[in-house]
This record gives sequence, C-alpha cells and structure tokens, in this order.
Amino acid sequence: MARFVNVAAGQLGPIARAETRTEVVARLMALMRQAKANGCDLIVYPELALTTFFPRWYFEDQAEIDGFFEREMPGAETQALFDLGREIGIGFYLGYAELTVEAGVTRRFNTSILVDKSGTILSKYRKVHLPGHAEHEPWRTFQHLEKRYFEPGTGFGVIDVFGGTMGMAICNDRRWSETYRVMGLQGVEMVLIGYNTPVHNPPAPEHDDLSLFHNHLVMQAGAYQNGTFVVGVAKAGVEEGVDHIGGSCIIAPSGEIMAACTTKGDEIALARCDLDLCNSYKRTTFNFDVHRQPRAYGLIVERRGVSIMADGTPVRSKR
Repeated sequence: MARFVNVAAGQLGPIARAETRTEVVARLMALMRQAKANGCDLIVYPELALTTFFPRWYFEDQAEIDGFFEREMPGAETQALFDLGREIGIGFYLGYAELTVEAGVTRRFNTSILVDKSGTILSKYRKVHLPGHAEHEPWRTFQHLEKRYFEPGTGFGVIDVFGGTMGMAICNDRRWSETYRVMGLQGVEMVLIGYNTPVHNPPAPEHDDLSLFHNHLVMQAGAYQNGTFVVGVAKAGVEEGVDHIGGSCIIAPSGEIMAACTTKGDEIALARCDLDLCNSYKRTTFNFDVHRQPRAYGLIVERRGVSIMADGTPVRSKR
C-alpha cells in the first residue's frame, strides 16, 4: 500500500521587529488553514518563524536578546497554533529560538519541533551548523551573530511519524552533506528544513548572485544522494532592510523540485509525496549496505578542517 504524505511548504514574508508573537501566529494559522483546505497532513514553517531574524543585530543587553526566545513551547502566544492544528487535524514543523534551563544552566538554541495532528510535540532538533560570527563586526552591512546567541546542537535524529521516517535540520545545516547522510543512514524519507538566508553575504559578496542557486543545489543533492524527500522553507523578502531569498520548495528523492513558492511573501507550495518513491534510490544506486565503504571515510570524523603548516601548505592525509 502506497504511503502518501500531503505536505505544504509554509513560507513567510518578512517579520518586522515590532510585530508581536500574536500577530505572527495569526499569519502561521492562516497558512495552516490554507494547507488543510488543500488536504495537507503537514505544514513546514521557516527557521525562527516567530520573530524577526534578530542575529542581524549586535546586542549587549542580555535581557533584550532573551526577548526573542521562547521559554516554553507551547507558550501563551503559540498555544493557538497547537490548538488549531489539533482542531483541524494537521501536523507542523516550527522553528524558534529556545531558552531552557538544564541542571541550573541557562542554554539557548536555534530549535525546531515536529508536532503531530493531535498537537503533541514528537521531536525536537537543535541547529548544529551555526554560521556567522561571535563578536561584533561593524564593517558588515548587517551582523550574523548566531555563534554569539546560540550554542550548537548535538546530532540528527529521525522519527517515525506521518507513515514514514522524518528528520529535521535548520538553515545552514542544509549546506553540509553530513546532515543528510547521518539521517540517510537511519532510513530518513523526508527531511524538513526551515531557513532565513540573506541575499547578500558580506564576507563573500561574489556569492550574492548565486544565493538562490546554492539554496536549491544543496537540498536537491541531499535528496538524491540519500533517496529522501526534502522540504525547504524560507522566511523571505526585505526584513528590517535586509533582503532574504525565497525559493521554498519540495524536492523528490530524484532531486527534482516538485513544487515551489513563486513570491517572497506568505505563501504555500503543495506536494503529494509518495514515500515509497524513496525505495527506488535506497535499494539501487544508493543502497548503502551494498555500496558504501566506511573504512575509506575516516578523515571525515578524524579531522575538522584542513590543517595548515607554518609555510602555508595544507597537511595531507597519510597514504
């Protein structure tokens, strides 16, 4: 029996700094209703979907920073989204800034959750690949201080839900092949990814014209090389003066884009995903049990990056 999951990419346009959680949640709920009206089982929202992308600013007041974080989920403002999902019978992926106290230590993560049709949180993921920088760099047109405001998560788990095996990632994670492969080795059939990606890259402006191409390139490669669907969803448009790419899309295990948003505003893209299509790739070209050679890949985990000697030449692996 075929296993179909009807998915909506729930793209958001810009969120102003002055916009309240209640106003943002109302926008999320409107997209959720559209998705349900089109027969969807699941809607995927962007990274940090409840606020403006605050790492673009350098703050010294920790209380001001913490105003962008959620201390509980659901909270007073987000409960309505959970209630609606349960009422109409649709699940969702939601990205947000998480503040938690663990063993007496306050910790802050860039987080996403996967919620089922009953409004129950089934899985939580904390972003591993934090981009940007940790200190104030005033030469930039805008900051990207994720390394200052968040600590990295620890891994890529999967969960069986919606009739298949689902995994999560966030924004910069999508650029790293290890993200997809770790989940692929667990049999993932759909990877859900929210992102906020500026068009302009201050350290490498020569990449600006390629930002949308790179966005699709990495997700399509990850889908094909691991025989999985990938759902990538943007917060797009000009937000507090910074232009962000859109390009929200749903990608098949073939690497083909099945559906995509065409604006930079609040919009949904829809696809009916037959999870059994994954088997065509998982059992042939990318049959890991048959074709992978882990003994040859040791350097991937033994070394973090290229080591440079005093004369500037890279250290090569020993043969």
